[in-house]
Amino acid sequence: MAKLGVCSWSLQPLDPLDLARRVIALGIRRVQLALVPCIDQAQWKTAVDMLRGEGVEVLSGMLAMAGEDYSTLESIARTGGVRSDMRWGENLDRAFQVATIAHRTGIHLVTLHGGFLPHDENDPIRATMLERLRTIADIFARDGVSLALETGQERAQTLAVALTQLDRPSVGVNFDPANMILYGMGDPLHAIEILAPWLRQVHIKDAVATKVPGTWGSEVPVGLGSVRWPEFLAAVGRVEHLGAGIDLVIERESGACRDEDIVRARDLVLDLVNTID
Repeated sequence: MAKLGVCSWSLQPLDPLDLARRVIALGIRRVQLALVPCIDQAQWKTAVDMLRGEGVEVLSGMLAMAGEDYSTLESIARTGGVRSDMRWGENLDRAFQVATIAHRTGIHLVTLHGGFLPHDENDPIRATMLERLRTIADIFARDGVSLALETGQERAQTLAVALTQLDRPSVGVNFDPANMILYGMGDPLHAIEILAPWLRQVHIKDAVATKVPGTWGSEVPVGLGSVRWPEFLAAVGRVEHLGAGIDLVIERESGACRDEDIVRARDLVLDLVNTID
């Protein structure tokens, strides 16, 4: 049965107890947890145990790569995911440490932004990125942890071909419909049909497309953007992965009223989906 959660970073919590208090108040009690703070921030090193002690389930983790610059589409294309040669050593070290944390705490899925994979299959940068992703996938697989690559940076067909070439059954997709719109990479409904064989988790987030080519679209509260939620969630419901439901995790990365926006997203999802625990 699918479960409904919220991304820890959406709430910008001070510490694990603050996070637990906030999600319980939102009536969700499940999170996707940012794991990099668990490496080097004292208040987060025992976050998983603390959350579980408060009755909050950790559905999955998130590995953020070092040096990512989201100020423009050009800057994140250059610095996102595993693309940066300069930060590869640091990101490899992060992968080892986050895999260890996930294994120790029993987190079975970790998501990450792989970076902008070139559409041209002959681009040498693409081959380098795929090899780096294989390396990270193998690190996590040795610890019994699956990976899911975030959607949006490239068109769905490019990602589908890359996943086939990656040839790692432990690697799937964390599908974010808003990212497809924010990056201008196609219709989420068309994309989810292409990526269905790799679907492992879904982010509940909404957006509207830019009117200025080469610039970001705009994230908006769920239900106020371009994602056609009844059709989209119906498409998610058609996906069967090992007989289990696909967890839905609310993500809100902008706005001054994040708690209220998360409640809005929660209510919309619960109105449309009958099989969420």
